[in-house]
Amino acid sequence: MLIIGLTGGIGSGKSVASDKFASLGVTVVDADVVSRTVVEPGMPALKEIESHFGSDIIGDDGLLDRTKLREIIASDAEERKWLESVLHPRIGEQITKEISESTSPYTLLVAPLLLETNSQEMCSRVVVVDVPKEVQITRTAERDKVSHNQVEQMVAAQMQREKRLEKADDVLLNKGTIEDLENQVEELHKKYLLLAE
Repeated sequence: MLIIGLTGGIGSGKSVASDKFASLGVTVVDADVVSRTVVEPGMPALKEIESHFGSDIIGDDGLLDRTKLREIIASDAEERKWLESVLHPRIGEQITKEISESTSPYTLLVAPLLLETNSQEMCSRVVVVDVPKEVQITRTAERDKVSHNQVEQMVAAQMQREKRLEKADDVLLNKGTIEDLENQVEELHKKYLLLAE
């Protein structure tokens, strides 16, 4: 099974790229989607989180209050480690399950922290969606309605652009239009279909 890992910094255009791969018939396994799935109401992880942090962590809608949880783990490294010990194995299991169920010629694993978590080890190739820093900051500030300063802090917390590019087998340079990026995806798709044969 050919697994292609797709990653990139915040606001780089990972979603646009992965949506295009999906429209070409490629199974997309998205780590962010999986991380939300494992804490849905009725899931064992949510029950564990509730019994650990208390019922305040669950909103009136029965969903995990992510904002509250972020506040707790941002200021407490021990609590963050505990949470990771509960979530990471389940996220890993779900990702493996979804990849094993894939029926497309190759599977795309989308993960913002692909390289930081060494998840690229399960991938045959790594494609990085790359964007100039200025574009990244402007796009993210507009999309998330946050200040440029806040986005700069987020960017600084992620792997440096140069390091990410060093680890890439393929690069989608996203400094033009959405159509430009989608055309690059189509070219890579052709290449990956050949590799998958």
